[in-house]
Amino acid sequence: MSDEHSAANEDVLAFDLIVIGAGSGNSLIGPEFDGWSVALIDDGRWFGGTCLNAGCIPTKMLVRVADVMTDAAEGGAIGVSAGVDPVDWPAVRDRVFAKTDTISHAGFRYRDQKSPNVTVFRESFGFTDQHTIISASGVRLSAPRIVVAAGSRPRALEAAYEPEPAIADSDSIMRIESLPESLVIVGGGSVAVEFAHIFSAFGVDVCIVNRSDRLLTSLDDDVSARFTEIARQRWKVRSSATVIAIDRVGDHLVVTLDSGELIETERVLVALGRIPNTDTLGAAAVGFDLEDDGRLRVDGEQRVLAGGRPVDGVFALGDVSSLWQLKHVANHEARTVQHNLAHPDRLAGGYPGPVPAAIFSHPQIAHFGATERECAETGRDVVVVTQDYGSTAYGWALEDTTSFCKLIVDRPSGQIVGAHIIGQEASILIQPLIQAASASLDVRGLARGQFWPHPAASEVVENALLKAEEELSVNTEKNL
Repeated sequence: MSDEHSAANEDVLAFDLIVIGAGSGNSLIGPEFDGWSVALIDDGRWFGGTCLNAGCIPTKMLVRVADVMTDAAEGGAIGVSAGVDPVDWPAVRDRVFAKTDTISHAGFRYRDQKSPNVTVFRESFGFTDQHTIISASGVRLSAPRIVVAAGSRPRALEAAYEPEPAIADSDSIMRIESLPESLVIVGGGSVAVEFAHIFSAFGVDVCIVNRSDRLLTSLDDDVSARFTEIARQRWKVRSSATVIAIDRVGDHLVVTLDSGELIETERVLVALGRIPNTDTLGAAAVGFDLEDDGRLRVDGEQRVLAGGRPVDGVFALGDVSSLWQLKHVANHEARTVQHNLAHPDRLAGGYPGPVPAAIFSHPQIAHFGATERECAETGRDVVVVTQDYGSTAYGWALEDTTSFCKLIVDRPSGQIVGAHIIGQEASILIQPLIQAASASLDVRGLARGQFWPHPAASEVVENALLKAEEELSVNTEKNL
C-alpha cells in the first residue's frame, strides 16, 4: 500500500513498528510481526538498500568479469597466449542490473502489494521526537518501536568543482552508458581498488589518487605494502596526493593535485568511502547519541542510546550505526533486532566472533582481527607467521610469487587474534581461520587434527597453522 496521503495532512499516522530503510531493515519484517501494523520507509532511488543496488552484489558481478579478463591477460605466466576482445560494456552492465533491478522491483511489489500489514513510504523522513518522524511532504508517523536502518551514502569530495555528469560516485559509476578511455579514481580504500580492478580489466586507463603513501592503509602493513606494490604495476598511482580541483576543459576533465600536477581524464570516480545517513534523519536534534564519525550510538542489544541510556523501543542496525560497513554484519544485527522486537523480555546481543572482511580487487584480500602493528603498540605477546602461496603445490600451479597468508597468534593461549590473506580466493581461505577464532581454538593441533585436500589452495592455511604451532612450541621449550 504505497502512501498517497495529502501533504497537508497534519494527523499522525500510528503504527506498531516503523522501519527506516529497506535493505537489511526490510529483512527483519518476518511472519512473527504479521499482527503488527508496519511502516517501511525507503527513499533510495532503487528499493532494497545499498548492497543490492549499488554495493556488494553488482560490484562483485562486475568483478567476476574483470577476473576472467585478467586471468586471460596474464596467461603468459603459465604458457597460455590468449587474446581478449574489448569488453561489451552494455551487455556486462545490463546483465548485472537485469538481475538486481528485477529483485528490487519484486521486493517492492511484495511489500507494497502482498504484505497487507505493511505500508511502504517512498520518501525521506526525519525525527521530530524519539518516536515520531515526518516526511518532506508533511506525512507524520509514530510508533512505540522504531528501527533505524537508513544506511549510508558515498562521501563527497572536498575540492573545487562544479556539478558534472562525468564525475561519478560509487552509486552511479556502474550504470554509465559507455566505458571511458581514462578514469581518475580518488581514494585508496576498498571501494577505490575494487573499481580500479574492474575498469582497468575492461581496458580503461586508470589512475588512482590517494592521500596516503600506500593503498589500503587500514590493513596490516605487510598486506597494504604488497598490494600497493602490485597496484603500481597495473595502474597509475599518485600517492601522498590530494585533489584540490576538477575543471571541464573541452572534451575532458582536468584534475588538479596539491602538488600542482594536472591529470587529464575522461571521467572521475570519487571513491572515498561512505558516511552514515544520521544527519538526514535529524537524529542528533532529538537527543540520540552519535559517535565521533556520525554513527548512531547503540548498546550491545542494538538499542539506540540517548544520554548514554537506551531509548525504549528504538533500535538501529547496519551502516547507520555499525563500525563495520559490511552486509554480513548488518544481516546479523537485523536478526538480533528482530529477536529483540519479538522478545523484549529476553534481549539478545553481541557478535558470534571476529568480523571478517574481503576486498575483491586483484589480488583478493581477506582479513579479520588485530594487525601486527596494533599488537606491537599495545604490547600484546603474539607469534607472527607468514606463509607464501608459492610454498605450496597450488601456488606453483598459479606461478604465484606475491601472495601470502599471515597469522597473528596470542602466545599465552595459542588462539588466533588476527589473520590476513592476500591472494587468489582469499575470501574463501579465511573461513577456517574465522571458525577457529570464533570457537577460541588453540592452533596447536588444529592443522594436524583434520585432513586438508592436496594439492589445494587451502594448504597455505594448513602450513601457516603448522608454522604457528612450531613457533609456539619452540618458545615454550625455551621458557622451560
